[in-house]
Amino acid sequence: MTNTLRGVATVNFYAANHKEAVKWYADLLEMEPYFNVPGYSEFRIGDYQNELGIIDSKYAPGSLTDKPAGAIVYWHVDDLPSTVDRLISMGATIHAPITARGSNGFVTASVVDPFGNILGVMTNPHYLEIKNTFN
Repeated sequence: MTNTLRGVATVNFYAANHKEAVKWYADLLEMEPYFNVPGYSEFRIGDYQNELGIIDSKYAPGSLTDKPAGAIVYWHVDDLPSTVDRLISMGATIHAPITARGSNGFVTASVVDPFGNILGVMTNPHYLEIKNTFN
């Protein structure tokens, strides 16, 4: 049996000012990208070393808009309020406020980074359950 969707391999964000966006994410993540070529930089982040790519907007498909749009990828964080506060202090703006999704411990928020990308953050008990299963 094959799995159609095995897991998130790379999340890509576009930025008109690639160099500034890479610096912003390096400051946020407190690390430098592990891979750089002109117009593309990539970070490996989190428990599973997921890839976050920052791409110069000149390489974006022509159908992209200059407004936040599309799917939101949510990254698990340990302290959601502090993470949202830090993102705002770095120049991000609220896209969706901190919102409890029922009484099961799932809480989400999202911001728009200074480059127009939506960055989702959440506390996710399922993420921690799965992580603890494999560690």
